[in-house]
Amino acid sequence: MELSVKNVGETSEYARLLSSLLIPGDIILLNGDLGAGKTTFTKGLAAGLGITKNVKSPTFNLIKEYHDGRLPLFHMDLYRLEGIGAGDLGLEEYFNQDGVSVLEWSQFVTEDIPSDHLIINLEKDDKHDDWRKIELIARGPHYEQLLNRFGELAV
Repeated sequence: MELSVKNVGETSEYARLLSSLLIPGDIILLNGDLGAGKTTFTKGLAAGLGITKNVKSPTFNLIKEYHDGRLPLFHMDLYRLEGIGAGDLGLEEYFNQDGVSVLEWSQFVTEDIPSDHLIINLEKDDKHDDWRKIELIARGPHYEQLLNRFGELAV
């Protein structure tokens, strides 16, 4: 599924809409260059989950946890793991909790990610600074159903 957005507000709104469909144990991989909107998307997810704390990119902490919403949110920025992998970071412990795991720069830990997940690719537009293409890819039956429901709501 592909979406075109023209501003940060639209990106956040699609993320809020998606958050209404998320269940415990969901895993979302956010891909995109620096400044593509990964953290903006995560902030929208958090707002949709009812999280009131300020969501920031966890670049220096690797993982930030937010527990004050409908579901806990585990926000992971794995950029600093390039070339070394997750090792003993214990990502599977987050995947097996009753929250939603959002992984930025997941390509650095592919061997640690369950085969079923939702991929969200964010791509900047060459001509318009605020425009983005958002591609959603389901891996596994649960995420295919989730995308079908999201498509119905996003019309």
